[in-house]
Amino acid sequence: MRRQSRLIALSLLLLAPAAPALAQNAAAGAVVFKQRCSTCHTLTPGQRHGVGPNLAGLAGRPAASGDFNYSSALRSSGLTWDAATLDRFLAAPSKVVPGTRMLIPLTDAKQRADVVAYLGTLNR
Repeated sequence: MRRQSRLIALSLLLLAPAAPALAQNAAAGAVVFKQRCSTCHTLTPGQRHGVGPNLAGLAGRPAASGDFNYSSALRSSGLTWDAATLDRFLAAPSKVVPGTRMLIPLTDAKQRADVVAYLGTLNR
């Protein structure tokens, strides 16, 4: 019994530091967005960007519903941009929607979670 208690305690200690590291941070997401995403995307409502679609109000919106020349693959994807779908798509765009024009993944899970959290704040 004592050994089992020690193993449980050790397991909890090992897991404890991981939880805060995975927490979403919208402020950090704003920084990542500026560094990694703003080259192709804008967040200013009504503004056009020549490379990628405007992402203002993205959270909860059906994919390819903005004012942009989306790929037929994204238009027919049936996706809605909730947090889980955004996370999957940003991790591997061409795997989630084969034929999408977005080719650059955001492979770091923490950065992705932060960007998704940040995009979610823009709908408020």
